[in-house]
Amino acid sequence: MSDHQEAAVHHVHRDDLGAKMGMWLFLFTEVLLFGGMFLVYAVYRYQYPDQFHFAAMELNTTVGTLNTIILLTSSLTVALSITALQKGNKFLSMMMIVITLLFAVMFMVNKYFEWSTKFSHGIYPGSPELLNRPNGQILFFGLYYVMTGLHGLHVLAGMILLSLMLLFIKRNKITSDDYVKLENSGLYWHLVDLIWIFLFPLFYLIQ
Repeated sequence: MSDHQEAAVHHVHRDDLGAKMGMWLFLFTEVLLFGGMFLVYAVYRYQYPDQFHFAAMELNTTVGTLNTIILLTSSLTVALSITALQKGNKFLSMMMIVITLLFAVMFMVNKYFEWSTKFSHGIYPGSPELLNRPNGQILFFGLYYVMTGLHGLHVLAGMILLSLMLLFIKRNKITSDDYVKLENSGLYWHLVDLIWIFLFPLFYLIQ
């Protein structure tokens, strides 16, 4: 290998390292964001344990469990996509991303129907039905909508990101020799799944 080629390889490695470090720093800020909300939740749950328990009984544990399974499986398909690309199987890598996107759509559809049911029962921020309830239940549903809503936005962002990765792989902008973008997208998706793993018991399993 010539000096010029070695310099090019080292430059690529530095770029990859910088991209990975940047993604980890971004993920750290996301952890801080949700960590702060988890702390607020813990404080209010300590103050209103009974009211949080009663409010949680109105959530659909089956839907929450199904969405948990969906996201956990989607983490697997993202990991399989990266592995497939590393082994040079472009088609399988793309298929795994498509399957991941389908799981994401399933998650959002379930969340849509779950929220729609709550809205049809008059349980939404600022509604007369909710405002007539004890403070603990008002706080529970307020946190429920804010935290699951913000998580839903992260799912949508992840879907956009993975769609771009699918396009990049198709156009050979991401290859078996240069897949750091796909790895970073996978890290983001794993974080989205991890956040849900915490949200699920906080809201659905305190019944």
